[in-house]
Amino acid sequence: MTNIIRLLHFLLIIAVTSSCVNKSPDQDYSSIAKLIKQDSSLVEVHKRARHLVASGFNAGTVYQEVWIRDFNTFIEVSCDVLPHDLVKEKLLTFFKFQADDGNIIDGYVPVEQAGVGYKYRYTELAPEFAGHKNTVETDQESSLVQAVWKYIQKTKDDSILDEKINGLTIVNRLDFAMTYLTDHRLDEKFGLIWGATTADWGDVQPEHNWGVELDENSHICIDIYDNAMFIIALDQLIEMLTDQKRKEHWSLIKDEIHNNVRIHLWDSVASKFIPHKYIAESPFPLDFDENIIHFHGGTAIAIEAGLLNKSEIAVVNKQMLANLSASGAPSIGLTVYPPYPEGFFKNKSMYPYGYQNGGDWTWFGARMIRQLANYGFGKEAYEEIQPMIDRVLINDGFFEWYTLDGKPTGAGKFRGSAGVLATAIEALWTWAKDYN
Repeated sequence: MTNIIRLLHFLLIIAVTSSCVNKSPDQDYSSIAKLIKQDSSLVEVHKRARHLVASGFNAGTVYQEVWIRDFNTFIEVSCDVLPHDLVKEKLLTFFKFQADDGNIIDGYVPVEQAGVGYKYRYTELAPEFAGHKNTVETDQESSLVQAVWKYIQKTKDDSILDEKINGLTIVNRLDFAMTYLTDHRLDEKFGLIWGATTADWGDVQPEHNWGVELDENSHICIDIYDNAMFIIALDQLIEMLTDQKRKEHWSLIKDEIHNNVRIHLWDSVASKFIPHKYIAESPFPLDFDENIIHFHGGTAIAIEAGLLNKSEIAVVNKQMLANLSASGAPSIGLTVYPPYPEGFFKNKSMYPYGYQNGGDWTWFGARMIRQLANYGFGKEAYEEIQPMIDRVLINDGFFEWYTLDGKPTGAGKFRGSAGVLATAIEALWTWAKDYN
């Protein structure tokens, strides 16, 4: 019955869209806005997302960790459905694991469950947990800054910034986390944040069977995702700081990162982001043209960071749709297109159109939807969210990622997917209010 309802709903969208062909843009948008307001499937998926997020903080059914890159994407919903003190407690735990150089862990797990194989970090400040850090990534610090900012926006509780962990206030610890990136992850030549080579936003490098830790085999590079996340975090840190000199310090760095991204990572001819700018050499064959690959997730985050103007957003969105059509993937959550060829990653999950190498992730696709709505592309956002709405209802849940044929894969009850889809729906509702 659900499939029939969704089919009828999809046909209704087509009918409404077709009827708008000869209308003015305002009439077109007004029709779509009306459809969004009347769409009960959006309400249902939003309700289910809130219900899932209300049930806990770990990433999903196969992940027991509370991960900051995940928590950052559903904390807004957490603040809507859970006691604020509980949400705050989960956030503050990350600061208890902050290292002496300012770096932030990926996540923490009860000590009795710390047996996956990570190099665990322990602290007397939270002896019941073990923490770990995937060092190929450069988004943990930025994710924590963003999560604290979202907590404050949602709860209006800025007292969290004055909380002290081991004698240092949270606002100073946030500053310290960003300083870690400029001290230890900023390349002097390009003036951008670096990390290991991965597929877009992923945490798997090609040189190892698992691939989550930097070592002598890693190929260091610069990508759009890490730097866009850094820009967003700096914007929000500047807003949270009261020290004028620190505000000015970070404002200057933010502007430099922004400019350097446009200089070194934006391909103005192809109207896309370069996948990687290598510090030394690429891990891939010399005859491989990596710039044919589009990074959908990093591009969505770049839009959130204000790195693209509205006309450029329209272009990259059309590219995503073209990639979707060419690949046969279910949605613009398609991580990369085309995927890296077979054998380019030693990790067996990174086959073409597998996992982070071309799997379809609502976790990032819905972030693109949110940005489309925020930038006024409500019609496009509504049309492009449909596959993501469909599969929640058809598969009765929120899954980590989907195969080319739409099969749900990876963790079930994936809170990151639920969080970003809920906030994308809310962005659509906000857009629709402008067209009564």
